[in-house]
Amino acid sequence: MINQVYKNFNPRLIILSVIVLLTASCEDYLERTPESVISEEIAFVNFENFQGYTEELYQCIPNFTTNYWTASWNWGEDEMVCNAGNFHVTFMFDRGNFWGWQAEHSGHGGMASWLDRHSRNTNNHAHTKGLWPLAWYGIRKANLGLENLARMTEATQEERDLIEGQLLFFRGWFHFMLIQYVGGLPYIDRALPGDEPLREPRLNYHESAERAAADLRRAADLLPINWDHTVAGRRTLGRNELRVNKIMALAYLGKNLLYAASPLMNFESTGSRNYNQDFSIRSAEAFGELLALVEGGETQYSLMPFERWNDNFYTTGQNWALSGGTEAIFRSLYWHGDQSLWGVTRTFFPSVITDGDPSRFFPTANYVNRNFGMANGMPLPEDITQADPASGYDPSYPFRDRDPRFYNSIVYDGVQVVQGSMPPSDEAHRHANLYTNGSYRGSVSQSPTGLLNRKFVPLTANRYDNAFAFGVGLHLNVPYLRLADVYLMYAEAALMGYGSVMGKSPNFDKTALDAVNAIRARAGVPGVLPQYQASVTDFMEEIRRERAVELAFEAHRFNDLRRWMLLIERPYTLKTSLEFDRAPETDLSGDPSQHRVVNIREEVLLERPLAERHYWLPLKVSDVTLYPEFRQNPGW
Repeated sequence: MINQVYKNFNPRLIILSVIVLLTASCEDYLERTPESVISEEIAFVNFENFQGYTEELYQCIPNFTTNYWTASWNWGEDEMVCNAGNFHVTFMFDRGNFWGWQAEHSGHGGMASWLDRHSRNTNNHAHTKGLWPLAWYGIRKANLGLENLARMTEATQEERDLIEGQLLFFRGWFHFMLIQYVGGLPYIDRALPGDEPLREPRLNYHESAERAAADLRRAADLLPINWDHTVAGRRTLGRNELRVNKIMALAYLGKNLLYAASPLMNFESTGSRNYNQDFSIRSAEAFGELLALVEGGETQYSLMPFERWNDNFYTTGQNWALSGGTEAIFRSLYWHGDQSLWGVTRTFFPSVITDGDPSRFFPTANYVNRNFGMANGMPLPEDITQADPASGYDPSYPFRDRDPRFYNSIVYDGVQVVQGSMPPSDEAHRHANLYTNGSYRGSVSQSPTGLLNRKFVPLTANRYDNAFAFGVGLHLNVPYLRLADVYLMYAEAALMGYGSVMGKSPNFDKTALDAVNAIRARAGVPGVLPQYQASVTDFMEEIRRERAVELAFEAHRFNDLRRWMLLIERPYTLKTSLEFDRAPETDLSGDPSQHRVVNIREEVLLERPLAERHYWLPLKVSDVTLYPEFRQNPGW
């Protein structure tokens, strides 16, 4: 794929008319008349033309939520795909087959992994987009744009800054998106000539991250906080929400530096499995700059109120409006408001109540029990069969008094799922029968784990209430990055950078502890308790748990476990189910959180056969054989 992009790339293809760059064309370039080709001088001369060129970079961002009819984006120990979804990346990774991210090895003809496609495509269809080919294409396009900035002679300084800032952002972002999965890569900062042999060596992770940081820092300095408040942006007033801005650049600058600081990336570059203090401090500073702007009221971003927490992920009854509200910072484009309706939104509930593709995705019991604690802020005991007086957990009432986000994220046994009428013959399925051998349980298109995910769809996403009706406008779009994540990443960076729970960046007044507590407070959960503030190690465990709860199923867990070097360690290799029987007196008309259960336990469904090599994804064989300096990752 690298060879295809760099060696066969025709630069004239990207300097055609603005409209060609904004939309896919079915006309072959060779069939164009000479009059349809615009010279470089005209293509880059002013903001309107240059922005038209730049717009195609947004078309290079895969929408991982709707990347296929049914989509897999949670690859840690957090989610289990039923057996009908054996073509998905999750299923392959669970069996140690990390080649499955590549189109050559992916299911359904290479369509099952959002990280890759057989070719790059910037059209208006989510199913055609893969990160690997589009990132290299986007890097090339950004470099060509940067090399032609001097041709932008009919523009204001604001307009020049907007163009340069976007190009630098995307060059840094695409490099970061690749290196987080495969490790250090060549950092391409020029448009490589087609007749030049490829000899760009792989950098180590820190070297790659430094180059991305420089681009993202410069982008943050050039870009506005809000395009609507610029002269150029007023031309598209109210339609600038997804255009990259200063906050997005700062967010990814901080994330890029935090990843570089993390044990896996630090080990790859220095041989140390500890956090890198310098990168941690710099990460905290980037996040601190962002959060100071947010809390100072200088941005359009804020945490959503908890009663609208699920609006971060989906909308209904809003004419297909994009989810995210004031909290989503970075999202991909969406090309049709109903693109999540036909498959993806039908994959979270079992087939006994929901039609659609038999592939279904379910939260694992190990993940939920280990992370979603009690309403008082305490975690569950390690052994869920035993009562815990300290937290108040009672194995006879395992769903009582839990963290409010548990109830917003998880369907558990006894929850009334179907709200409206249903045939009398189906009435037994109105409530979630998730006890052992219940009607919602099974391994094919039912829940093997005893839990369902309600974070991304309303309870009415079933065949009876029919939230899939076109008039309902159910639109799911999980953001790449939202503000709550920034608070938690800041907490991690400040903790590790300054070696204290009270660590803080000089440019922001919140400590690591304050930042975590801000996210808990939004959900009505007490702050981190004193016994978890005693040491950096203890507090880091709470940061990990808080990330697991707040950001559950949002495509962060796999990379979190990798960068913390926990992915291949028990218990993170285990996926379990929640097994129990309903007590005889259970009244389904009552509050399901108060239902008594008996014989509660976890059972192991599988153990992932992972080794040291699984910390990095394997590179494509077709790429590592291009030239010796582009080496394969260890163990592959």
